[in-house]
Amino acid sequence: MKEILIFAGTTEGRKLSEYLAENEMRHTICVATEYGEIVLKQHPLVEVHQERMNQEQIESFLSNGRFDVVVDATHPFAKEITRNIHAAIKEMGQAGITISYLRLKRDGIAERENGITYFETNEACVNALEDTEGNILLTTGSKELHKYCVSEGIKNRLYVRVLPSMESLSLCIEQGIHGKQVIAMQGPFTTELNEAIIRQYEITCLVTKESGLLGGYQEKINAAKSTGAKVFVIGCPEEDEGYSFSEMCQKLEAMRGKKYFTRNQIKRNMEITLAGIGMGHAGCLTKDVERAIGEADILLGAERMLETACSKAEKHPFYQAEQIIPCLHDIQSGNLFKDNKKVVILFSGDSGFYSGCQSLYAALKKEITEGDLKASLRILPGISSVAYLASCIGESYHDATVYSIHGKKLRNLARRIKGSSKTFLLTSGVKDINQLGELLTDAGMTECEIITGYQLSYKEQRVERHTPLECKELKGEGLYTCFVKNPYAVQRRLTHGIADEQFIRDSVPMTKEEIREVSICKLRLREKAVVYDIGSGTGSIAIEIAGISDDIQVYAVEQNHEAVSLIEKNKKKFELQNVTVIEARAPEGLAGLPMATHAFIGGSGGKLKEILVSLRQINPKMRVVINAVSMETICEMREILSMSDMIKEEEVVELQVSRVKKAGSYHLMQSENPVWICAFEFCE
Repeated sequence: MKEILIFAGTTEGRKLSEYLAENEMRHTICVATEYGEIVLKQHPLVEVHQERMNQEQIESFLSNGRFDVVVDATHPFAKEITRNIHAAIKEMGQAGITISYLRLKRDGIAERENGITYFETNEACVNALEDTEGNILLTTGSKELHKYCVSEGIKNRLYVRVLPSMESLSLCIEQGIHGKQVIAMQGPFTTELNEAIIRQYEITCLVTKESGLLGGYQEKINAAKSTGAKVFVIGCPEEDEGYSFSEMCQKLEAMRGKKYFTRNQIKRNMEITLAGIGMGHAGCLTKDVERAIGEADILLGAERMLETACSKAEKHPFYQAEQIIPCLHDIQSGNLFKDNKKVVILFSGDSGFYSGCQSLYAALKKEITEGDLKASLRILPGISSVAYLASCIGESYHDATVYSIHGKKLRNLARRIKGSSKTFLLTSGVKDINQLGELLTDAGMTECEIITGYQLSYKEQRVERHTPLECKELKGEGLYTCFVKNPYAVQRRLTHGIADEQFIRDSVPMTKEEIREVSICKLRLREKAVVYDIGSGTGSIAIEIAGISDDIQVYAVEQNHEAVSLIEKNKKKFELQNVTVIEARAPEGLAGLPMATHAFIGGSGGKLKEILVSLRQINPKMRVVINAVSMETICEMREILSMSDMIKEEEVVELQVSRVKKAGSYHLMQSENPVWICAFEFCE
């Protein structure tokens, strides 16, 4: 069988060689420098060829017919060698020697960030450096060094980090870079080491290439941010074609017609830990979490969490399942290790308290169950910011309500706070505090006291007391948790039942109180129900339903413009953001609305059958209640009840209410119009 030839200029190339050797796949690896050969692991199945080759030399090397596959694992910036490989393989094809070309892409180029200056070329970066002051840390390698030494003004400020090889050091000497300006070190470099170098040499600007995760790019960016150094980045050429590490392994296995990694599967097991790290300061870590981070081989999480993690682990700034799971696949298929690989994924606060931990746990569990990942999985809890703030202010939280408005809008927030004497809120930042102050002020709750916990656990921590008016003007972006103390909390009723007189109604007809109560009971509502109130009138049904639970969403559909205006006024009066008013005629107005679980029909405009057909198409499991007053609607209802193939579990109630009206010294019974109430569910 012919061999695989790898042109290696990246960590991924070395990893691929190790993978092939471990799985007894004979191959040759080409490196340009002596140092490149030194860092390779020796193996009897691996032949190393050390030479910097042009196109003709590559053709000569391929001409013996030993190879049928060439893997180009050179650096994305090394365009010349890639062109030479392509040209050589093309020439070999014309000579009758067929060789497959595969491009190994660099893993995980980070998303571009604000606050970083990007350049297409080294020359453009050099021009920009002319306008800077202070020392420059150049981490682009020795090959590009001459481009930065054309200007004495730049050269004298350079500190160059290069590989500890004779070739690199010779290039530094050639360009007149003195010994004190040379940092000869082999990576990987942690954020902490990068920070130390920046501080030691008083660096004001860091220059780097936009390399991948294994190139240490993110660790440089993190270090520059924490030290205040500027960052100039030479943008990475986009690679439209090629394979990731795991895809390359699968491709080579398919070409060889054999699954190679099965024998070593047990060696590539992972121990995955989802860890809550509290507010962020190292002092808030539990001993279990601290130990897990210290022992980790790989750390994943949001950038700010990785910055504070004291660990020598390989760090990747991923915190969403769609980023993490592909990364874990690449790690598992691409790394060779005898012991279990320890992966720790960091979450702020407590892993079980308004955390992304739960969704990731479910996604990872699915991957493990289906055999796509071979790993164990555990969760380590942390300290929540609510528990921390409560301890700072001497308050308990077992008798408080707790909500998260971090990255989302919570409906009826003022109403929720009004019903509780103590409320804790997780927020996204100062804008949420500003909006909270405005919300409570507009709701007339100016007597509430708001305690903000800013940057809890960090040295910048501040715990301050504010009025709602003061919160509207609060400045200072950062992490906030807040506590709202409401001395005039109004306990919410356990039953619905708003008196008719409390609604704004004018001349628009309204479903009366007793009819509302029976009709709503017949709906058999559940938490998080979605309800259509069709022919809403003044919105009395919609308002009553929305008031039962803040987690119910009601869509009030009404064609009369005057009635729509009244619904909006009643919605505002009762502080209900979970009512959405739709000015339209049913069933046309239902198009595009979220799927309802329940529907109340108080007015059909003679289109009852069409409305029901539309509702059944929207959700064949919907629960429906219809109110009928006119004989025409009652006749339509009778026809519908005869459709046994369409509805089931029907109930019909005829209800007439009489109220006592005072006439002088007498109390007389005054009857309201009789109402038919029909309730049923659709047949699927």
